Amino acid sequence: MRWVFRIIAIVLIAVLIAVGALFFLPGEKIAKIAADQVKAHTGRELVFDGGVSVTLWPVLGVETGPVTFGNADWAGSEPMLSAQSLAIGISAPDLLRGDIRVKRIVADTPKLRLATREDGQGNWEFETTPSEQPSNGVTANKPTSVPLTLERLTLNNAGLVYAAAGTEPVTVENLDLSLVWPEASGPADIVLTARPIGEEITIAANIGGFEGFLGGEVAPISARITAPASEIDFLGRANLAGDASGHIALNSSNTIRMLAAFGLGPIEIPSGLGHAAKIDGDVTYTSDGRLSARDLTLKLDENHLTGAVDITLAETSQFTAQFSAGALDFSGLTGTKDGGSGQESTAASGTGWSKVPIDASGLGAVNGTISFTAQSIKTDVAQLGQTQASLQIERSRAVLGLTKVSAYGGTLTGQLVANNRSGFSVGGELLATNIGIKAALGELAGFERLEGKADTQIKFLGVGESMDAIMRSLSGQGALKMDGGVISGFDLDRLMRSGDSTGGTTVFDSLTATYTIAGGNLVNEDLLLLLPKIQADGAGRVGLGDQDIDYLFTPVVLRSGDRQGLSVPVRFRGPWADLKIRPDLSAAVKGEVGNLEQDARDAAQRKLEKELGVTVGEGEDAEKVLIEGLEDKARKELLRLLGQD
Repeated sequence: MRWVFRIIAIVLIAVLIAVGALFFLPGEKIAKIAADQVKAHTGRELVFDGGVSVTLWPVLGVETGPVTFGNADWAGSEPMLSAQSLAIGISAPDLLRGDIRVKRIVADTPKLRLATREDGQGNWEFETTPSEQPSNGVTANKPTSVPLTLERLTLNNAGLVYAAAGTEPVTVENLDLSLVWPEASGPADIVLTARPIGEEITIAANIGGFEGFLGGEVAPISARITAPASEIDFLGRANLAGDASGHIALNSSNTIRMLAAFGLGPIEIPSGLGHAAKIDGDVTYTSDGRLSARDLTLKLDENHLTGAVDITLAETSQFTAQFSAGALDFSGLTGTKDGGSGQESTAASGTGWSKVPIDASGLGAVNGTISFTAQSIKTDVAQLGQTQASLQIERSRAVLGLTKVSAYGGTLTGQLVANNRSGFSVGGELLATNIGIKAALGELAGFERLEGKADTQIKFLGVGESMDAIMRSLSGQGALKMDGGVISGFDLDRLMRSGDSTGGTTVFDSLTATYTIAGGNLVNEDLLLLLPKIQADGAGRVGLGDQDIDYLFTPVVLRSGDRQGLSVPVRFRGPWADLKIRPDLSAAVKGEVGNLEQDARDAAQRKLEKELGVTVGEGEDAEKVLIEGLEDKARKELLRLLGQD
């Protein structure tokens, strides 16, 4: 704004210098006088390519055709200012009283080219010092000695090019500007319309004490920005350098469209993070790019949050934030559509994981830390209760620290990591206490046949550009412990009694297991399930990537003491969505043969113990005891035969 007024002042100098000759000279002569005086004051050429017309009363007016104002010799060959036409109107009665009241300045298709060189000098800084006495003998007042008021400024289809030393030029085209400033000491109304990518953005502002504002003072400001599907209101104070503080309110029904209109697109904003947004709070911004917000309230789609934020804007912005919320729904965070094509993406339903590419590029846009609390958080893979957590993002790596999270009736602690530094990966280390295993496995893996409370721990890592690739690459380890629960799909008691494996449920007293994960397959070798009269072992594979199972479950009916009886192994095999449960007869036969062999060995041992008069104690080597007993009996028989008994 200060640059605009400096250019206006240059033009007014020319008008003031020529005013004494207006009553006697034609427009072309006036134009030449004006051009000479501008060059004397600035060292730059002012060229009128068309005719110049003049009106005298009550408005002293000058209208021109195309006009150009020269640039600094180091800033390029194109003019600093050009316009297709220029009209200036000054109140003649006020001028006779010694005041300059500019009634109007209208410029058609003006283009302002601003630049700085390496030493910081701008092309709007003029090296020539204004003369006290112009060479043509016409006396001109110093611009600062005469009160000046600009009532109305209108720029139609304006353009601005700004080229700072060492950077690419920034160009803004198709601007319309209207300034209404009736009194020098009073407020000014400004309306600016811009179209960065075609859609219209309008800024309407009222600036109190506009004269002081132009001089660098802080002034009261009320402003409204109207953008596609959006409005932004500001009420506070600011200066021309860009420092501002006050209250801001944003209301957008389509933030993607709004950001695109400002030239910040295309940006995808998932549902839950502000596809529609309302933001309200007290903000402070400093011209070096620091932004702070206090008493902040956000409505991002259906999510409501309150908190405070500090941001330093840069190529990679820095932030710290604190938020608290009620119930949050982030179930649309990764989207439910296949890349916007309208095809539903697959989830853990037995039909395969989603192959939609995961765009994690946003992790590299910012660095910072967010701490937050929420009553509940719903995501596309989990439903969490009361949550106390923090999120730290640094160099395309995000770490979600779970201080305490209520989930599935229990508690989660640990951390989850998303890393996009060299390809996308996810990992974590979690400890879960007293969680509902049916709800957890149902949401995370689509498996709902196991029910009960569990303590579990898991450490995992997955790499890939889609959910499918990540699940097929999973590696890690973990453990599970349950003090009682239910397995649905078969009745173990009925299976052991009659061999019927169809339907029913199995109620158990305890379950323990450890497992490893590699290549998307979970492998377990030590599952132990205890029922009142049955013990079951388990071993096999769970395909987390392929969503299938191949697992052998071997229950054994317990006889008296520690001795085992009938065993009927059960094979779980097939995809999660169509799991088959069948008795494994081959394993059963092998087990029974082993049992028969053991029974024969036990019977022979009991017979020998009776014949030899010995007893094999617990922990003793049966073969050694029996051999010693046999040797002792043989020795006694030999002595008896020799008559030495």
